[in-house]
Amino acid sequence: MHLSKAVVQTEHASRYLQQLCKHWSHKFSVEFDPRKGRVPFSDTAEVTFAADDAALTMTLSVADPSQQERMQHVIDDHLKRFAFREELDIVWTN
Repeated sequence: MHLSKAVVQTEHASRYLQQLCKHWSHKFSVEFDPRKGRVPFSDTAEVTFAADDAALTMTLSVADPSQQERMQHVIDDHLKRFAFREELDIVWTN
């Protein structure tokens, strides 16, 4: 599996984690609580979330590295929609 990670500074990490997980729970078997979440997009791609008082940590795992950039964009796009009241700095690292 190929991993990438983004640590997004925000005081609203738990709220965003829960919004993202609830949003995707309509399509996927999502697991979450206020501090952690997991969204299995497929057998070959999933994202996990961890929230604390200062940041939302997102870890993307994909089997095919060609999926990585597209999946990062999907996650970023959804997070930005939920966090429209603040400017988030989302930087993925491998």
